[in-house]
Amino acid sequence: MRIDVVGAGAIGLLYGGRLAEAGAEVTVWTRTMAQAEMIAGSGIRLRDLGERNERIVPLKSGWIGQASALENAETASEQGGAYRWIWLTVKQTDINDELLAALKIMTSGSERTAVVCLQNGIGHLERIKEELPAIPLFAAVTTEGAKRLDMRSVDHTGRGQLWLGEWKGEPLFPEAWHDLSQQLLISMLQTAGFSSTLSNELNNRIFNKLLINAVINPLTAIFDVENGDLPNHPTRETLMRSLYAETERVLVTAGMNAPEDGWRLILDVCRQTSRNISSMLSDVRAGRITEIDAINGGVVRLAKRHGLQAPLNQAIAELVQALHPKQK
Repeated sequence: MRIDVVGAGAIGLLYGGRLAEAGAEVTVWTRTMAQAEMIAGSGIRLRDLGERNERIVPLKSGWIGQASALENAETASEQGGAYRWIWLTVKQTDINDELLAALKIMTSGSERTAVVCLQNGIGHLERIKEELPAIPLFAAVTTEGAKRLDMRSVDHTGRGQLWLGEWKGEPLFPEAWHDLSQQLLISMLQTAGFSSTLSNELNNRIFNKLLINAVINPLTAIFDVENGDLPNHPTRETLMRSLYAETERVLVTAGMNAPEDGWRLILDVCRQTSRNISSMLSDVRAGRITEIDAINGGVVRLAKRHGLQAPLNQAIAELVQALHPKQK
């Protein structure tokens, strides 16, 4: 099985390294030539759940800007009909015209290729499907914890679950191949040590993840605190509750199954990831553009689509956008 991991952040390094270790033919595509050369020359350094022992996993790596040259004549038919999965692990903010053009090159002429998206927020799946209408598109939701230590090293900070399912539309390939390809991927993921399941309720899981991200990520960025510190102040907890209630109302109206005790889930996530710095806070501290438009901005757009108001999400989105680096 061939797996191309587009994006070498924490999740990309974790899944790429573990899948290569399990026997998949993995290529990690990076945003910079320097990172691609480092991974290709030295491999991925994996560390599991804080253990002192670590190992180096050799695999192929390339710069996404050279996808057309590196792809060369490596079509699926020349690989004996191998199944190929392109895992898109970049942030939503990195799904731009340049990346979509590279994906078109990577999927052209290949009859057994599918794209898997692991982004936060909403809106990106529609854009990718519009650009790649003939390619099967899958969504994945993962709760694995990972922290990138440097350009080639990753610490697996917490075990979780991965749910995978096709996003809208009917299969474009014969049903037998369609089912078999998914089962083979799940089997490979399980061999790599990831608890993985095919799901027919991906939209609901995407909404549930959006609910968690819409409450925790922006508020940690605004207050500049770790996840576990967020509810440990009465003013912050009051704001969390209000943002949770508004977001849940919008998502339930949009089709999410109402969680039995969603507020308790938010608190549990804060507790279980107490020392984590959210990706949004990390972006703010590093002076990068955040995913706020895809998360709370996505909630605002959903609300408008269903005739609702989401003033708190709108205000939160504007506050985080004010933290973005100023354009020169």
